[in-house]
Amino acid sequence: MSNIFLRVSLFLVILSVIGCKGAKIKSSKNLKINFLSEYIVPDDLIIDNTLVGGLSGIDYNNGQYYLVCDDANNPRVYKAKIDIDGNNISNIIFEKVILIDDSSQFLDLESIRYDSDLEQIMLTSEGHIFNQKDPSFFSIYPNGQIQHTFQIPESFKSNSIQKPRHNGTLEGLCIASNKKGYWIGMELPLESDGPEPQFTETKSPVRITYISSKTKEPVKQFAYLLDPVAKKPKGDFLVNGLTDLVQYNANTFLILERSYSSGLGNQGNTVKIFEADVSDATNTIKMNNLKDFEFVPAKKELLLNFENLRDKLTDNSIDNIEGITFGPRLSNGHQTLILVSDNNFNNLEKQLNQFILLELIEN
Repeated sequence: MSNIFLRVSLFLVILSVIGCKGAKIKSSKNLKINFLSEYIVPDDLIIDNTLVGGLSGIDYNNGQYYLVCDDANNPRVYKAKIDIDGNNISNIIFEKVILIDDSSQFLDLESIRYDSDLEQIMLTSEGHIFNQKDPSFFSIYPNGQIQHTFQIPESFKSNSIQKPRHNGTLEGLCIASNKKGYWIGMELPLESDGPEPQFTETKSPVRITYISSKTKEPVKQFAYLLDPVAKKPKGDFLVNGLTDLVQYNANTFLILERSYSSGLGNQGNTVKIFEADVSDATNTIKMNNLKDFEFVPAKKELLLNFENLRDKLTDNSIDNIEGITFGPRLSNGHQTLILVSDNNFNNLEKQLNQFILLELIEN
Protein backbone atom coordinates (compact mmCIF):
# COMPACT_ATOMS: atom_id res chain seq x y z
CA MET A 1 0.00 0.00 0.00
CA SER A 2 2.78 2.42 0.88
CA ASN A 3 4.64 1.56 -2.38
CA ILE A 4 1.56 2.44 -4.42
CA PHE A 5 1.26 5.70 -2.51
CA LEU A 6 4.90 6.53 -3.22
CA ARG A 7 4.53 5.75 -6.92
CA VAL A 8 1.38 7.89 -7.19
CA SER A 9 3.04 10.72 -5.29
CA LEU A 10 6.12 10.56 -7.53
CA PHE A 11 3.92 10.61 -10.61
CA LEU A 12 2.05 13.68 -9.34
CA VAL A 13 5.32 15.48 -8.59
CA ILE A 14 6.65 14.73 -12.10
CA LEU A 15 3.35 15.84 -13.63
CA SER A 16 3.48 19.03 -11.60
CA VAL A 17 7.04 19.79 -12.75
CA ILE A 18 6.11 19.15 -16.40
CA GLY A 19 3.07 21.39 -16.01
CA CYS A 20 5.17 24.17 -14.51
CA LYS A 21 7.70 23.95 -17.32
CA GLY A 22 4.93 24.11 -19.87
CA ALA A 23 3.44 27.18 -18.18
CA LYS A 24 6.79 28.94 -18.19
CA ILE A 25 7.32 28.24 -21.86
CA LYS A 26 3.94 29.68 -22.77
CA SER A 27 4.06 32.69 -20.48
CA SER A 28 5.09 36.13 -21.74
CA LYS A 29 6.54 39.04 -19.85
CA ASN A 30 4.11 41.10 -17.83
CA LEU A 31 4.11 44.67 -19.08
CA LYS A 32 3.61 47.88 -17.13
CA ILE A 33 3.63 51.48 -18.35
CA ASN A 34 4.76 54.53 -16.36
CA PHE A 35 4.24 58.17 -17.29
CA LEU A 36 7.46 60.20 -17.50
CA SER A 37 6.86 63.59 -19.14
CA GLU A 38 4.89 65.78 -21.52
CA TYR A 39 6.02 68.37 -24.07
CA ILE A 40 3.84 70.84 -25.98
CA VAL A 41 4.92 72.13 -29.40
CA PRO A 42 3.51 75.62 -30.12
CA ASP A 43 0.58 75.61 -32.53
CA ASP A 44 2.03 78.51 -34.54
CA LEU A 45 5.32 76.80 -35.45
CA ILE A 46 6.17 77.18 -39.14
CA ILE A 47 8.69 74.90 -40.88
CA ASP A 48 9.50 75.41 -44.56
CA ASN A 49 6.35 77.50 -45.02
CA THR A 50 4.11 74.82 -43.49
CA LEU A 51 2.23 74.97 -40.19
CA VAL A 52 3.16 72.16 -37.80
CA GLY A 53 0.03 70.36 -36.65
CA GLY A 54 -2.31 67.53 -37.55
CA LEU A 55 0.33 65.12 -36.28
CA SER A 56 -1.42 61.77 -36.62
CA GLY A 57 1.56 59.37 -36.53
CA ILE A 58 5.12 59.11 -35.26
CA ASP A 59 8.07 56.75 -35.71
CA TYR A 60 11.63 56.56 -34.42
CA ASN A 61 14.72 55.19 -36.15
CA ASN A 62 18.37 55.65 -35.26
CA GLY A 63 17.94 58.98 -33.48
CA GLN A 64 15.57 60.40 -36.08
CA TYR A 65 11.82 60.94 -35.66
CA TYR A 66 9.31 60.93 -38.48
CA LEU A 67 5.89 62.53 -38.06
CA VAL A 68 3.01 62.51 -40.51
CA CYS A 69 0.57 65.37 -41.00
CA ASP A 70 -3.00 64.58 -42.05
CA ASP A 71 -3.60 67.82 -43.95
CA ALA A 72 -5.29 66.44 -47.09
CA ASN A 73 -4.67 69.71 -48.93
CA ASN A 74 -0.92 69.44 -48.44
CA PRO A 75 0.07 65.91 -47.32
CA ARG A 76 3.48 65.91 -45.69
CA VAL A 77 5.97 64.28 -43.34
CA TYR A 78 8.21 66.03 -40.83
CA LYS A 79 11.64 64.95 -39.69
CA ALA A 80 12.44 65.96 -36.12
CA LYS A 81 14.79 65.51 -33.21
CA ILE A 82 13.45 64.81 -29.74
CA ASP A 83 15.90 65.36 -26.88
CA ILE A 84 15.36 63.18 -23.82
CA ASP A 85 17.31 64.18 -20.71
CA GLY A 86 16.92 61.66 -17.92
CA ASN A 87 13.19 60.95 -17.84
CA ASN A 88 12.05 64.13 -19.57
CA ILE A 89 11.54 65.43 -23.08
CA SER A 90 13.66 68.57 -22.94
CA ASN A 91 13.31 69.82 -26.50
CA ILE A 92 11.75 69.00 -29.88
CA ILE A 93 13.24 70.44 -33.04
CA PHE A 94 11.43 70.12 -36.37
CA GLU A 95 14.17 70.00 -38.99
CA LYS A 96 12.59 69.31 -42.36
CA VAL A 97 9.31 68.87 -44.19
CA ILE A 98 8.84 66.25 -46.93
CA LEU A 99 5.97 67.08 -49.28
CA ILE A 100 4.21 64.04 -50.73
CA ASP A 101 3.78 63.77 -54.50
CA ASP A 102 0.04 63.09 -54.35
CA SER A 103 -1.14 61.55 -57.60
CA SER A 104 -4.27 60.16 -55.89
CA GLN A 105 -5.72 63.68 -55.57
CA PHE A 106 -6.63 62.89 -51.96
CA LEU A 107 -4.40 61.59 -49.19
CA ASP A 108 -5.62 61.62 -45.62
CA LEU A 109 -2.39 60.38 -44.04
CA GLU A 110 -2.80 58.72 -40.65
CA SER A 111 0.18 56.54 -39.76
CA ILE A 112 3.89 56.34 -40.49
CA ARG A 113 6.83 53.96 -40.11
CA TYR A 114 10.40 54.17 -41.34
CA ASP A 115 11.67 50.92 -42.88
CA SER A 116 15.43 50.99 -42.38
CA ASP A 117 15.97 47.95 -44.61
CA LEU A 118 14.35 49.71 -47.58
CA GLU A 119 15.35 53.21 -46.44
CA GLN A 120 11.79 54.26 -47.23
CA ILE A 121 8.96 55.86 -45.33
CA MET A 122 5.80 53.76 -45.06
CA LEU A 123 2.43 55.53 -44.90
CA THR A 124 -1.28 54.79 -44.72
CA SER A 125 -4.10 57.00 -45.96
CA GLU A 126 -7.76 56.76 -45.02
CA GLY A 127 -8.77 58.04 -48.44
CA HIS A 128 -12.25 59.53 -48.73
CA ILE A 129 -14.98 56.89 -48.78
CA PHE A 130 -17.76 59.37 -49.63
CA ASN A 131 -15.85 60.50 -52.73
CA GLN A 132 -14.80 56.97 -53.76
CA LYS A 133 -11.15 57.56 -52.87
CA ASP A 134 -9.77 54.27 -51.59
CA PRO A 135 -7.67 53.89 -48.46
CA SER A 136 -4.07 53.07 -49.31
CA PHE A 137 -0.79 51.76 -47.95
CA PHE A 138 2.38 52.82 -49.74
CA SER A 139 6.01 53.81 -49.37
CA ILE A 140 7.83 56.97 -50.38
CA TYR A 141 11.42 57.88 -51.05
CA PRO A 142 12.99 60.52 -48.77
CA ASN A 143 12.17 63.15 -51.43
CA GLY A 144 8.42 62.43 -51.15
CA GLN A 145 8.02 60.48 -54.39
CA ILE A 146 5.72 57.47 -54.04
CA GLN A 147 7.65 54.25 -54.61
CA HIS A 148 5.62 51.14 -53.82
CA THR A 149 1.87 50.74 -53.39
CA PHE A 150 0.76 47.68 -51.44
CA GLN A 151 -2.41 45.72 -52.00
CA ILE A 152 -5.01 46.08 -49.26
CA PRO A 153 -7.99 43.76 -48.69
CA GLU A 154 -10.80 44.36 -51.18
CA SER A 155 -13.20 44.77 -48.27
CA PHE A 156 -11.39 47.98 -47.23
CA LYS A 157 -11.99 49.72 -50.57
CA SER A 158 -14.60 52.43 -50.96
CA ASN A 159 -16.96 50.47 -53.22
CA SER A 160 -16.79 47.13 -51.40
CA ILE A 161 -19.99 45.45 -50.26
CA GLN A 162 -18.52 45.22 -46.75
CA LYS A 163 -18.81 49.03 -46.57
CA PRO A 164 -15.87 50.61 -44.80
CA ARG A 165 -16.91 53.64 -42.77
CA HIS A 166 -15.92 57.10 -43.92
CA ASN A 167 -13.04 58.44 -41.79
CA GLY A 168 -12.73 55.04 -40.14
CA THR A 169 -10.30 53.03 -42.28
CA LEU A 170 -6.50 52.66 -42.25
CA GLU A 171 -5.49 54.44 -39.07
CA GLY A 172 -2.73 52.19 -37.68
CA LEU A 173 0.53 50.80 -39.07
CA CYS A 174 3.56 49.00 -37.72
CA ILE A 175 6.49 47.01 -39.04
CA ALA A 176 6.14 43.33 -38.13
CA SER A 177 8.50 41.98 -35.49
CA ASN A 178 9.81 39.44 -38.03
CA LYS A 179 10.79 42.32 -40.37
CA LYS A 180 9.11 40.48 -43.24
CA GLY A 181 5.95 42.50 -43.45
CA TYR A 182 3.67 45.13 -41.98
CA TRP A 183 0.47 45.27 -39.96
CA ILE A 184 -2.24 47.75 -40.96
CA GLY A 185 -5.11 48.50 -38.60
CA MET A 186 -8.63 49.76 -39.30
CA GLU A 187 -9.97 52.48 -37.02
CA LEU A 188 -13.62 51.36 -37.08
CA PRO A 189 -15.47 48.15 -37.98
CA LEU A 190 -16.64 47.52 -41.50
CA GLU A 191 -20.43 47.94 -41.59
CA SER A 192 -20.72 44.24 -42.42
CA ASP A 193 -18.68 43.33 -39.33
CA GLY A 194 -20.53 45.25 -36.65
CA PRO A 195 -21.65 48.61 -35.29
CA GLU A 196 -19.47 51.52 -34.28
CA PRO A 197 -18.77 51.59 -30.54
CA GLN A 198 -21.42 53.34 -28.48
CA PHE A 199 -21.63 54.48 -24.86
CA THR A 200 -23.38 51.17 -24.18
CA GLU A 201 -21.70 47.82 -24.86
CA THR A 202 -21.43 46.70 -28.49
CA LYS A 203 -19.52 44.00 -30.36
CA SER A 204 -17.34 46.19 -32.57
CA PRO A 205 -14.44 44.31 -34.19
CA VAL A 206 -11.78 46.00 -36.29
CA ARG A 207 -9.52 44.09 -38.65
CA ILE A 208 -5.74 44.16 -38.36
CA THR A 209 -4.03 42.77 -41.46
CA TYR A 210 -0.54 41.48 -42.20
CA ILE A 211 0.92 42.59 -45.54
CA SER A 212 3.91 40.67 -46.91
CA SER A 213 6.84 42.91 -47.84
CA LYS A 214 7.82 40.37 -50.53
CA THR A 215 4.50 39.97 -52.36
CA LYS A 216 3.00 43.29 -51.21
CA GLU A 217 -0.27 41.44 -50.62
CA PRO A 218 -2.41 40.74 -47.53
CA VAL A 219 -1.61 37.34 -46.04
CA LYS A 220 -3.41 37.04 -42.71
CA GLN A 221 -5.57 39.01 -40.35
CA PHE A 222 -7.07 39.06 -36.87
CA ALA A 223 -10.01 40.83 -35.26
CA TYR A 224 -9.70 43.15 -32.29
CA LEU A 225 -12.74 44.22 -30.25
CA LEU A 226 -12.98 47.92 -29.44
CA ASP A 227 -14.05 49.23 -26.05
CA PRO A 228 -17.30 51.20 -25.70
CA VAL A 229 -17.17 54.99 -25.86
CA ALA A 230 -15.84 56.02 -22.45
CA LYS A 231 -18.07 59.00 -21.61
CA LYS A 232 -21.66 59.95 -22.32
CA PRO A 233 -21.56 62.94 -24.69
CA LYS A 234 -23.33 66.22 -24.00
CA GLY A 235 -23.31 66.89 -27.73
CA ASP A 236 -24.38 64.76 -30.70
CA PHE A 237 -21.11 63.03 -31.57
CA LEU A 238 -19.25 60.10 -30.04
CA VAL A 239 -16.59 57.70 -31.32
CA ASN A 240 -14.02 55.17 -30.19
CA GLY A 241 -11.49 53.62 -32.51
CA LEU A 242 -8.05 52.17 -32.99
CA THR A 243 -5.59 54.99 -33.73
CA ASP A 244 -2.24 53.17 -33.88
CA LEU A 245 -0.34 50.04 -32.90
CA VAL A 246 3.15 48.60 -32.42
CA GLN A 247 4.16 44.95 -32.34
CA TYR A 248 5.96 43.98 -29.15
CA ASN A 249 6.74 40.37 -30.11
CA ALA A 250 5.39 37.66 -32.41
CA ASN A 251 2.08 37.34 -30.55
CA THR A 252 1.77 40.65 -28.71
CA PHE A 253 0.77 44.14 -29.80
CA LEU A 254 0.34 47.42 -27.99
CA ILE A 255 -2.82 49.02 -29.33
CA LEU A 256 -3.88 52.63 -28.89
CA GLU A 257 -7.59 53.39 -28.58
CA ARG A 258 -8.97 56.93 -28.57
CA SER A 259 -12.53 57.63 -27.43
CA TYR A 260 -14.15 61.03 -27.90
CA SER A 261 -17.46 62.43 -26.65
CA SER A 262 -18.58 65.87 -27.81
CA GLY A 263 -19.74 68.64 -25.52
CA LEU A 264 -17.18 67.93 -22.80
CA GLY A 265 -14.47 70.40 -23.79
CA ASN A 266 -10.94 69.20 -23.12
CA GLN A 267 -12.36 66.32 -21.08
CA GLY A 268 -13.86 64.67 -24.15
CA ASN A 269 -10.94 62.41 -25.07
CA THR A 270 -10.24 59.17 -23.28
CA VAL A 271 -7.09 57.39 -24.43
CA LYS A 272 -6.06 53.86 -23.49
CA ILE A 273 -3.18 51.52 -24.33
CA PHE A 274 -4.00 47.82 -24.45
CA GLU A 275 -1.85 44.74 -24.69
CA ALA A 276 -3.32 42.44 -27.35
CA ASP A 277 -2.41 38.74 -27.42
CA VAL A 278 -3.08 37.13 -30.80
CA SER A 279 -1.82 33.62 -29.92
CA ASP A 280 -5.28 32.07 -30.29
CA ALA A 281 -6.90 34.63 -32.58
CA THR A 282 -8.74 33.41 -35.69
CA ASN A 283 -7.33 34.28 -39.10
CA THR A 284 -10.23 36.33 -40.50
CA ILE A 285 -8.69 37.15 -43.88
CA LYS A 286 -11.23 35.04 -45.82
CA MET A 287 -14.30 35.94 -43.75
CA ASN A 288 -16.70 38.17 -45.69
CA ASN A 289 -18.22 39.45 -42.48
CA LEU A 290 -17.78 38.95 -38.76
CA LYS A 291 -21.46 38.96 -37.84
CA ASP A 292 -22.31 35.55 -39.27
CA PHE A 293 -19.10 33.64 -38.49
CA GLU A 294 -17.62 32.38 -35.26
CA PHE A 295 -14.19 33.82 -34.58
CA VAL A 296 -11.78 34.27 -31.71
CA PRO A 297 -10.60 37.88 -31.38
CA ALA A 298 -7.30 39.01 -29.93
CA LYS A 299 -7.26 38.86 -26.15
CA LYS A 300 -6.87 42.37 -24.76
CA GLU A 301 -5.71 43.70 -21.41
CA LEU A 302 -5.62 47.33 -20.30
CA LEU A 303 -2.11 48.64 -19.63
CA LEU A 304 -2.75 52.37 -19.24
CA ASN A 305 -5.80 54.62 -19.01
CA PHE A 306 -4.76 58.23 -19.54
CA GLU A 307 -7.60 59.38 -17.30
CA ASN A 308 -5.27 58.52 -14.43
CA LEU A 309 -2.69 61.00 -15.79
CA ARG A 310 -4.85 64.10 -16.23
CA ASP A 311 -3.36 65.93 -13.26
CA LYS A 312 0.11 65.55 -14.82
CA LEU A 313 -0.86 67.06 -18.18
CA THR A 314 -1.24 70.62 -19.46
CA ASP A 315 -4.69 72.01 -18.56
CA ASN A 316 -5.59 68.50 -17.37
CA SER A 317 -6.08 67.80 -21.07
CA ILE A 318 -5.72 64.47 -22.82
CA ASP A 319 -5.66 65.56 -26.42
CA ASN A 320 -6.41 63.66 -29.62
CA ILE A 321 -3.57 61.14 -29.27
CA GLU A 322 -3.19 59.20 -32.52
CA GLY A 323 0.45 58.10 -32.85
CA ILE A 324 2.73 55.80 -30.88
CA THR A 325 6.28 54.54 -31.38
CA PHE A 326 9.00 52.72 -29.51
CA GLY A 327 11.63 55.33 -28.67
CA PRO A 328 15.20 54.98 -27.35
CA ARG A 329 15.99 53.02 -24.20
CA LEU A 330 16.48 54.86 -20.94
CA SER A 331 19.67 54.68 -18.88
CA ASN A 332 17.99 51.98 -16.76
CA GLY A 333 17.55 49.84 -19.88
CA HIS A 334 13.77 50.25 -20.06
CA GLN A 335 12.08 50.83 -23.39
CA THR A 336 10.39 54.18 -24.00
CA LEU A 337 7.13 54.86 -25.80
CA ILE A 338 6.51 58.25 -27.38
CA LEU A 339 3.00 59.38 -28.29
CA VAL A 340 1.75 62.36 -30.27
CA SER A 341 -1.62 64.10 -30.62
CA ASP A 342 -3.37 65.46 -33.70
CA ASN A 343 -4.61 69.00 -32.95
CA ASN A 344 -6.83 68.98 -36.05
CA PHE A 345 -5.61 72.53 -36.83
CA ASN A 346 -8.55 73.44 -34.62
CA ASN A 347 -9.57 77.12 -34.77
CA LEU A 348 -12.77 76.66 -32.76
CA GLU A 349 -11.37 75.38 -29.48
CA LYS A 350 -7.95 74.86 -27.98
CA GLN A 351 -6.15 71.66 -28.94
CA LEU A 352 -2.51 70.75 -28.38
CA ASN A 353 0.46 69.41 -30.29
CA GLN A 354 1.02 67.13 -27.31
CA PHE A 355 3.96 64.72 -26.99
CA ILE A 356 4.00 62.20 -24.15
CA LEU A 357 6.96 60.10 -22.96
CA LEU A 358 6.21 56.76 -21.29
CA GLU A 359 8.34 54.01 -19.84
CA LEU A 360 7.58 50.37 -20.72
CA ILE A 361 8.58 48.01 -17.91
CA GLU A 362 8.92 44.28 -18.48
CA ASN A 363 8.38 42.15 -15.36
